[in-house]
Amino acid sequence: METKDTVLLPGLKPVLELLRESPERIDSVACRKGSRAPEFLEIQELCRQHHVHYTLVENTALDRLCRSGNAPAHHQGVVARLSCVPTVSLEKLLEDALQAPFPLVIALDQVKDPGNVGTLARTMYALGAAGLLLPEHNSAFLGPAALRSSAGALGRLPVTRAVNLARALDEAEERGFTIYGTGQSGSAPVLNPYVQGLQLPAVLVLGSEEKGVRPGVAKRCSMWLKIPFSRSFDSLNVAQAGGILLALAQAHNALSTSLSTDRDNS
Repeated sequence: METKDTVLLPGLKPVLELLRESPERIDSVACRKGSRAPEFLEIQELCRQHHVHYTLVENTALDRLCRSGNAPAHHQGVVARLSCVPTVSLEKLLEDALQAPFPLVIALDQVKDPGNVGTLARTMYALGAAGLLLPEHNSAFLGPAALRSSAGALGRLPVTRAVNLARALDEAEERGFTIYGTGQSGSAPVLNPYVQGLQLPAVLVLGSEEKGVRPGVAKRCSMWLKIPFSRSFDSLNVAQAGGILLALAQAHNALSTSLSTDRDNS
């Protein structure tokens, strides 16, 4: 069952089978509150095992969620919301990033607008960036709206969902990635992206316009990037800021590579 912005899978057996075979395809699950049948308990246990977010709701909420025309679907007390975007493991994302045209991963913290994520992914894919790193919870749903905004790029760009974004950044740093943040500085150095390039491979962390980067994630950033404004202005949305920073970083990288080649040939 598909609505404008969501793909839903209702029914005990279909949801249970998908959780057993391909849990990475499920964004979240809604279960009827108070149901104690073995199938419901197994669904909740599988959600916990595979870090799939699930909620317990009233049956009327499931009816509203699944309503098609004037009749509710036969959801049998459970509905899964499916992601339209395939995901890869963090290990594979970081390994493959080193072979990308531009070895930069962008991590999005608390960014919930699917349109912004899709638009940014479109720019990332076009400019050769390595992939997207998203937290499993409190993040944009990568459904039809995000896929449309990306013009299909989200189906090609590697995407990873991390249970704990801060720990994922720790792992990236251990593998040699430099972690950059945007939106706040703390005690770490603040760089002007017009003047200074990035130390690659790198992860660039972008936060939401409203809340920015969470403190626990911010602690992992060894340097911060701040886009200088020529006029007084509050902020840019994440797709705009990410696109500018990505283009500037790529330009610095290309210039550095060109100068290095010229020196080698002279």
